[in-house]
Amino acid sequence: MTANEDQEMELEALRSIYEGDECFKEISPVSFQFRVGDLEDRKAFILDVTWPDTYPETAPQICLDAFFNNRISAETKQLILSKLEEQVEANLGSAMMYTLFEWAKENQEALMESHRPVVTAVTLTSNTEVTAPSAAKKREKKEQLTKAQKRRMINRTDNKGELPRGWNWVDVIKLSRTGGKDDD
Repeated sequence: MTANEDQEMELEALRSIYEGDECFKEISPVSFQFRVGDLEDRKAFILDVTWPDTYPETAPQICLDAFFNNRISAETKQLILSKLEEQVEANLGSAMMYTLFEWAKENQEALMESHRPVVTAVTLTSNTEVTAPSAAKKREKKEQLTKAQKRRMINRTDNKGELPRGWNWVDVIKLSRTGGKDDD
């Protein structure tokens, strides 16, 4: 088989295996993204894999440059890439994408054990001094309503902003049918 036939077969297999899986994304027929871990997981990362023309005889290009991976330190990225390169070397010459993705999923904890989130903070400086707000300047905060709350309030009132007659009568009717406290 030629490299292109191998690629087509592996692409078909990947599509059938990961159909409907939100962790797998086909960018192009030779480029893929695979998320290892849940979106909310701080130790999750995305593998960007691109096949060269001679894949699977040559190694695929793997990178961790996705925006999702910005919080991962350079050392951790390098560790992940080196471990994945070892797996690529072991599987060179055969279809390896499924093997790589599953290996990364199974070994996520080990790959990310030395992970320390990179915190990027922007500090703003100002030339004016910040003074404590005085009691006279302090205003009462007006209660903020959501769109749904505003819509419900408008639907309950008429064009004058008044509640319609009998809007609270439901409770009275219920009590008259079920009886009051002392109906002996």
